[in-house]
Amino acid sequence: MTLAIRIYSFGYRRSGIPADSSENGGGFVFDCRGLPNPGREEIYQSVTGLDAPVQEYLKKFPVVQAFADSCHSLVQLTVANYLERQFTNLMVSFGCTGGQHRSVYQAELLRTHLQGQKGISLQVIHTERSQWPK
Repeated sequence: MTLAIRIYSFGYRRSGIPADSSENGGGFVFDCRGLPNPGREEIYQSVTGLDAPVQEYLKKFPVVQAFADSCHSLVQLTVANYLERQFTNLMVSFGCTGGQHRSVYQAELLRTHLQGQKGISLQVIHTERSQWPK
């Protein structure tokens, strides 16, 4: 049995919290709006949390890694429990204002943290991707 983990980034301003299509009733929703916002600076408006300039910007702030570590700890506890109980779905969502910088960065950090663990499959969905600058 495999635990399918879906990791979302989203924007509160546009799409809001993603619905759980697995019918399990949700999962984790982490609000990244309390973190430093690269989107307020013009040089970062045409890039996303997938891009090195945004990642380097966010890495400068210890609170960003502390937030990630806390999220990872909570998710890891649940993953272990769900695997033991043979659950098949877990949804983890990260939201920020526009769904372009902070939430994307945090979703990708969680992917990296969980990648390679036995018994899980990962899918990352950036819900605002179609709205990102081209």
